[in-house]
Amino acid sequence: MSEEKDNLQCSFCGRSKAETEMMIAGVDAHICDRCVDQAGGILHAELSDKPQTNPLEVAAKPEFDFTPSQIKAHLDEYIIGQEPAKRTLAVAVYNHYKRIGLVPVKDAPEVDKSNIVVVGNTGTGKTLMARTIAKLLNVPFTIVDATVLTEAGYVGEDVESILTRLLQAADYDLNRAQVGIVFIDEIDKIARKGDNPSITRDVSGEGVQQGLLKLLEGSKVNVPPQGGRKHPDQKYIEVDTTNILFIAGGAFIGIEKKINSRLNSSSLGYSKEIRQNIEESEVLSYITPSDLKSFGLIPELIGRMPIVTFMSPLDREALKAILTIPKNALVKQYQHLFHMDEIVLTFEEEVYDYIVGVALEYKLGARGLRSVCEAVLIDHMFDAPGLDAKEIHITKDYAQGQIERSSLRKIN
Repeated sequence: MSEEKDNLQCSFCGRSKAETEMMIAGVDAHICDRCVDQAGGILHAELSDKPQTNPLEVAAKPEFDFTPSQIKAHLDEYIIGQEPAKRTLAVAVYNHYKRIGLVPVKDAPEVDKSNIVVVGNTGTGKTLMARTIAKLLNVPFTIVDATVLTEAGYVGEDVESILTRLLQAADYDLNRAQVGIVFIDEIDKIARKGDNPSITRDVSGEGVQQGLLKLLEGSKVNVPPQGGRKHPDQKYIEVDTTNILFIAGGAFIGIEKKINSRLNSSSLGYSKEIRQNIEESEVLSYITPSDLKSFGLIPELIGRMPIVTFMSPLDREALKAILTIPKNALVKQYQHLFHMDEIVLTFEEEVYDYIVGVALEYKLGARGLRSVCEAVLIDHMFDAPGLDAKEIHITKDYAQGQIERSSLRKIN
């Protein structure tokens, strides 16, 4: 038996067992340790020449088969007006996810990320637009309030907490999280206090902007899975932000003055008179990155969020359309709530105009509509589920009486 073992030969190179350190037996063949090493080297060389499959590409590419026009058409179903912002976001999102799905090609230029800044008053639909796009693309989405962020080492949340929330939204699926969308709200609240660089620490302003740079540009960040402060004995998850799309939104209250000042100071002769006659609702359409810099965002941050768009203030017609037309219109939401109790809710046409008029007084945009609707319908929502009534019709007189008795008028 031992002689048979000594007479074994490698089926590849023909060496005997005595000439090798190890002979590995197969079903009907043998291979020596030298041939195994050689085969491993060949395999490694062959695989290194082939483009490697990107796990992010596998995670994102099957989900993304939309064109910019399809993305905008989907936004039209939920958001009234805001055509420039819809077109800008549709193109930016399309280019971003197309960039993720690109197969590496030798000598091809590397496509940079297209992070976005959305400027607009409260209640104009900034958050809704980002959330609607994320839902369409079926990617993880999270909203982060920039006002709670502070520079590392101070009381508050570190910028890495943004990625912790994204991981939580993705159920800790790292591949999905790394192609998600992060909406940073109230970005204007972390503007530095003056136009000059801060000499002292600005831990909740310029310090946060500096901390955001590495996330926006694309880097590998160690993230605490459960959030909170970092400590040496903690386990981390390494998150690559290269393919995470960041959308920042803010009201930037007062930026219209800076835009007007820039437009007028660069005008001469008759053109100056024309520019002074620009309607207040159209001023934001002239916004540029230089206006964000004069407001207090640092140039490095603006450079990493190159796309700037705006949300126009909502007028009476837009608010009425928001109230009744979109798929998730407020009137449809309340009608559905009553329908769940087998009650039909209807409104007089004049009620819509009255609700819009009251909401305009408070200058809260679309958010003000919900407050007014709640005040009008609160009694019916409280009493109707226990009554035999199967239909409720809201008149203007009833709505007006409800508003006059509500706290909305008491504080006005």
